[in-house]
Amino acid sequence: MPNDQLTNETVELLQQLIRNECVNEGTETSGHEDRNARLLRDELDGLGVDIEMIEPAPGRTSMIARYEGTDPSAPTLCLMGHTDVVPVSPDGWTRDPFGGELITAADGTPEVWGRGAVDMLNLTSSMLVAFREIVRTGRRYPGDIIYFAVADEEAGGVLGARHIVDHHWDAVGCDYVLTEYGGTPTFTDEGTFVLLTNGEKQAAFRHLEIAGQPGHGSMPYGADNALIKAATIVHRLSQRERAPRLDEAFRDRVRALGFDAELERKLLDPAHLEDALAELPPGTARNLHSCCHMSFSPNVMHSGEKDNTVPDHADLYIDIRMLPGETQEDADQHLREVIGEDLWPSVTMHRKFDDEPKAPALSSTDTPLWSALDDAIQMAYPGARVVPSFVTGGTDARFFRAKGVPAYGCGLLSNKVSFAEFQSRFHGNDERIDIESLALTTQLWLDVCDRLWR
Repeated sequence: MPNDQLTNETVELLQQLIRNECVNEGTETSGHEDRNARLLRDELDGLGVDIEMIEPAPGRTSMIARYEGTDPSAPTLCLMGHTDVVPVSPDGWTRDPFGGELITAADGTPEVWGRGAVDMLNLTSSMLVAFREIVRTGRRYPGDIIYFAVADEEAGGVLGARHIVDHHWDAVGCDYVLTEYGGTPTFTDEGTFVLLTNGEKQAAFRHLEIAGQPGHGSMPYGADNALIKAATIVHRLSQRERAPRLDEAFRDRVRALGFDAELERKLLDPAHLEDALAELPPGTARNLHSCCHMSFSPNVMHSGEKDNTVPDHADLYIDIRMLPGETQEDADQHLREVIGEDLWPSVTMHRKFDDEPKAPALSSTDTPLWSALDDAIQMAYPGARVVPSFVTGGTDARFFRAKGVPAYGCGLLSNKVSFAEFQSRFHGNDERIDIESLALTTQLWLDVCDRLWR
């Protein structure tokens, strides 16, 4: 059963992490994760564990703590949580996004509010509390336990996990990783299902340079306007997508979410999938759509220098996420088909982040750690069926998978928040997490450690 003292410690630490406002805007001078790294280091002060602070750029600090096991040959477990958060638009919030307030909802549920409460400071704080509890109570396990509070996850990990895995592997080298995100329970007529993550979609970001010819903005007829070409490409992308892939993993995900039989039937039928998605809450629909499609999201476009000059150049940036088994070549082929032979001669395409280490999309679930997770979840939800799934965004787990290390996304949520509501809180307004979920997740890390090496 969750320990009230540990739950309170997780709540208080989460509030402090939120208030430190480590906002990562994707620039080298943003993030300021040193605030959270120092906070977490101080939380372990006096316990005698080995701590290393790594700072690839000023203020971009990651903290690594290691608690040695009793058997050097036993597997090492790494608990990895990132300390940065995405930017926020305060006007969309009903509370201070960096207030870290403890608010009681209308139904009586206490929740911690703030940017990062879901993604992923709740896990980062609960991991620290569990790690500290293991150390201060003197529990000994055969293998080492590493607590890894990492910077820069929200901008690709260049100044965080990627740098540290590439240049400081001796500090974080391990046999297993637990990180974000999973642990969503669904209660159905067939029983309780809990989704855990064993993989993620892979990124295929593209930068398109679109060429045109300059001209006077007062004479647009027949002009070779690069901005219009870029806008045409965006429109074509919105109108044409790849066929859905309704494989066994997708079917398992749908069944685990407990829809009624008719809606489930439509979700698993390519001819009726779009109609079924339209019936779902937006957060659920977006998640399920992305779980069965290679997705293309044109998110940034730049063009023109002056408002009376026809632009001869446009830049279009597209966020592409591939399903497990799809390739960069598949993404390129679809883009070229959508752009069309009429516009393709004007386009120069660049792959972004193509120098990332190549990692398998999925980690095997045939491991002692997955079994330990399954056993630990039974403590909270007896008889629950644990379902492997993948996340639609990227996580730092991919850098460990590229090293051959199984990495899973987990945590454990209460029944206070629906799957749809939880999905909408990622990077959304009024981000918050309920106290019961914090309690369950803190206890999960302890239960997993008790089971991994037994």
